[in-house]
Amino acid sequence: MEEKEFGLYDIVEMKKPHPCGTNRWKVIRLGADIRIKCEGCAHSVLLPRKEFVRKMKKVLVKHEE
Repeated sequence: MEEKEFGLYDIVEMKKPHPCGTNRWKVIRLGADIRIKCEGCAHSVLLPRKEFVRKMKKVLVKHEE
């Protein structure tokens, strides 16, 4: 299986949409756990890295340094 590439402040799409209706999330913390913030309602969620990689569909926008 391919390794999914993502970085801090990238906008990602998850497999399931958030209850607010948006499916765009910004990565705001990297480490053993990944914190993502909903672009629609600004709710943030902390996920273990393994679970995040499994639930992430693709990177929509790469953050430019």
